[in-house]
Amino acid sequence: MRKLLSDTDWDRSSEPTAIRYSLVIPLRDEEGNVEALWEEVTAVMEALGEPYELILVDDGSTDGTYERLVRLFERDARVQVLRLSRNFGQTAALAAGFDFARGAIIIAMDGDLQYDPRDIPRLVQKLNEGYDLVSGWREKRSDAWLTRRLPSRVANWLAARVSGVPLKDFGSTFKAYRREVLAQIRLYGEQHRFIPALVSQWRDRFAEIPVRVRPRRWGRSKYGLSRTLRVTFDLLTIAFLLRYLAHPLRLFGSWGVAMLLGGLGLDGYLVGEKLWRHISIMEQHGPLLLLSVLLIVTGGQLISLGLLGEILSRTYFESQRKPIYSIREIRTRRAESPVGEPGLQGGGTIPSTRAPCPT
Repeated sequence: MRKLLSDTDWDRSSEPTAIRYSLVIPLRDEEGNVEALWEEVTAVMEALGEPYELILVDDGSTDGTYERLVRLFERDARVQVLRLSRNFGQTAALAAGFDFARGAIIIAMDGDLQYDPRDIPRLVQKLNEGYDLVSGWREKRSDAWLTRRLPSRVANWLAARVSGVPLKDFGSTFKAYRREVLAQIRLYGEQHRFIPALVSQWRDRFAEIPVRVRPRRWGRSKYGLSRTLRVTFDLLTIAFLLRYLAHPLRLFGSWGVAMLLGGLGLDGYLVGEKLWRHISIMEQHGPLLLLSVLLIVTGGQLISLGLLGEILSRTYFESQRKPIYSIREIRTRRAESPVGEPGLQGGGTIPSTRAPCPT
């Protein structure tokens, strides 16, 4: 009998573990990179000499990526494979891997081999200096300037200004986290790139180091200008969450009061015109009267609806613990199944009934 996955089954903060490192790598249509990725990561992690697990998340691949991941699972006992039921996006794939991870230190990177796994020890070394999060900075990028580097620079500048976190490269997936840091946040939309901003509400020990960026060996990039608008909306959400979530009236109340005072001021002027000058308001100041009504009613209502919509959305996800991904199957050798079902360890396949987040 299948059991619904609950967040208590995958409690990142309380589960005892002997695993030191968890590497979380989302992949989508990367069949040509899977073997080389495993070889490079394995060589680096074995050199560190501490227990680790490699969590490979198939984010709805349509090629042979999953079959290659299964072969790795059968070959290497440290490999864990999560297969999402469809393509949910990088944020959801990372969230699934973070939920499943047991390591004291969690390292995330892309599966396209553009990041060099040999930089992992440098991230770990910096994290061990007392930081909560260490981010890789793609200092020397070879991407197209107009479509990739320029939008990235603008977005990083805005993210740093909004969040107050002085990182140069928010978009880098290559990061090392302490386990307890990720246990404090939940991700939606494209918000994986803004994890430092979200964490800054409770932590302030961040570091950033340059990492190598290599040309893609196989396949094509999944990113482009189409992401810019979605990332912009997420950045606005992050700005609101960081500054006004606990006291939303400081933002929306000030706008509402300004509009109400403006509308009431116009109404007062019109009343004065009527009482002292005996002017027909509708004939001589009709547009001004309509403007005052619009300021009082429409403007305040629209801003209030925006606030209520954002808060209700967050309340819906948080209170009902709605996930943003759905897992088709899990391949693991853990002694205890993450869903509490006996008899599925030792390389078994665990079907999931966990429902996706409505979009």
